[in-house]
Amino acid sequence: MENILSVAIGAAIGVMGVAFGSWFTARRQDRMWLREQKLKAGVAFNTAVTQLIDHLRETQLSHDGAGANELAGRMQEARSALYLLCAEETTELAEALARRVWSSRPSGGRDDRRAEHMETLDLLRRFTHQLRQEIART
Repeated sequence: MENILSVAIGAAIGVMGVAFGSWFTARRQDRMWLREQKLKAGVAFNTAVTQLIDHLRETQLSHDGAGANELAGRMQEARSALYLLCAEETTELAEALARRVWSSRPSGGRDDRRAEHMETLDLLRRFTHQLRQEIART
């Protein structure tokens, strides 16, 4: 009888170990997936924002490059992904950056518009820093 009890206890501990290991592995895989999705959405958003800034300022995009509507669509798609995946602080910065980009105007050499452009780039840096921190915490 003692042998059966010892075997049963050993089997129960083994089953609990397997269950815990499976749960831990699944949780780790979920975190890795979420981290990768945040990274993809962040890269897509940053790329679209940067290209849209350049396009709206009439610099660095070739004549056969994507138009403003296509770039805006890519920015909106990436921003939607960020809203689904990221914390409120990150999405608030993404929203502020999107609004800021849409208010951008060609600089035409004017100092006030250059200052606006620098503020937009600063907001982009802040967003990127916030997203980087959030991904690191995931």
